[in-house]
Amino acid sequence: MPPVLFIHGMFMTPLCWEHWQKRFEARGLTTVAPAWPGREGSVAALNARHPDPALGQLTLSAVVEHIEAEIKKLGTRPFVVGHSMGGLVAQILLHRNLVAGAVAVDPAPPAGVISLKWSFLKANFSMVNPFISASTPRQMSFEDFQYAFVNGMPLDQQRAAYDRYVVPESRRVPRESTGGIARLDFKQARPPLLIIAGGADHIIPASLNASNYERCRASPSVTEFREFPGRAHFIIGQEGWEEVADYALSFIDANAGA
Repeated sequence: MPPVLFIHGMFMTPLCWEHWQKRFEARGLTTVAPAWPGREGSVAALNARHPDPALGQLTLSAVVEHIEAEIKKLGTRPFVVGHSMGGLVAQILLHRNLVAGAVAVDPAPPAGVISLKWSFLKANFSMVNPFISASTPRQMSFEDFQYAFVNGMPLDQQRAAYDRYVVPESRRVPRESTGGIARLDFKQARPPLLIIAGGADHIIPASLNASNYERCRASPSVTEFREFPGRAHFIIGQEGWEEVADYALSFIDANAGA
């Protein structure tokens, strides 16, 4: 079995994968979860740096290049599991044929795959607002986190997730995701792909994940889609995450040799 490399998304660090890593390793898999550039510190330390000028310059290209370098260190092609913007990074790496396969959980959409759903526009506007400088990193408020990531979860669980995992984010990352680096050839042959959607996700609606999947089906390669009803964007950590993780594991087991 190839190793599994986890890719976190925006406003998070590798800590968000703590439970998934333990579960995958208990099944005998080797896992790694590299931080995005500048995300190596603790959540408390990263929040204390805000506003961090270096973070304000972070781009999606830099994130992809950094994860590519981490893959090369492994000496073999891993299966990648990415969440949110990390899911888009996983798809980019997949199309570059650098990985054995990918599971994209609530992935940010590739260039050209769009949604006009109100929750998507509302949850994402503060990051792409043209009246705010791209160099100004954003520290997400608890109220915005409630809407974008953990809607429908009990209040105590929402607060616990915010305090444990949330860090400031660069506005340059999502702004670059609509351009060339995220423009994929959906018809090309590539390793297997599973897209997972949360049925109650506000920031990356399930319908947007379904549109992503429909575009990806143009490839002759294995392409699968699974929606988990009632799950928010924090599907990787909210109650019932084990079911999602096990579904990803079963896909990896079935396709590791593809």
